[in-house]
Amino acid sequence: MSEVEHTFLLQKVQPAMVGLVDGSLSTLAPIFSIALATHDTRYAFIAGLATALGAGISMAFSEGLSDTGELTGRGSPIVRGSITGGGTFVGGILHSLPFLIPQYHAALLLAVAVVGCELLLLAYFRYRFFQDTFVRALGIVTFAGVIIAAISAGLGSLLGSPSAGG
Repeated sequence: MSEVEHTFLLQKVQPAMVGLVDGSLSTLAPIFSIALATHDTRYAFIAGLATALGAGISMAFSEGLSDTGELTGRGSPIVRGSITGGGTFVGGILHSLPFLIPQYHAALLLAVAVVGCELLLLAYFRYRFFQDTFVRALGIVTFAGVIIAAISAGLGSLLGSPSAGG
């Protein structure tokens, strides 16, 4: 790998991957728990938009403040933060957009399909840029997604329905 390729990987691809992975995975729980708890696509979209924006801003500052880039060679903290924050927002908003559809079941199915596409894309990026096998990369991101989805589905289903007579 040339020095130019290494620098591109370190300063652009790695921050983008951090953002996309974080946005795609960390936003699953609030979006899907609200969707399953309320069966209201509007609330799920609001939760997704708020989470994508908040996570994007948080990750931008976290990455930008993590180091100056001078000692590590990771490049400008403003550029890295922008890339990471943007990736986090994109990763979070993509599976929120289906909840603009007012029909609950259609929105939920489309959101699940979008999450599947996101996981495939993340696995491809790991395969393409980080010399991981596609199957291994897909297994890792899917495992993380399944854990988060199970937690959010459980919370949304368990805590979302008011008890009878209460």
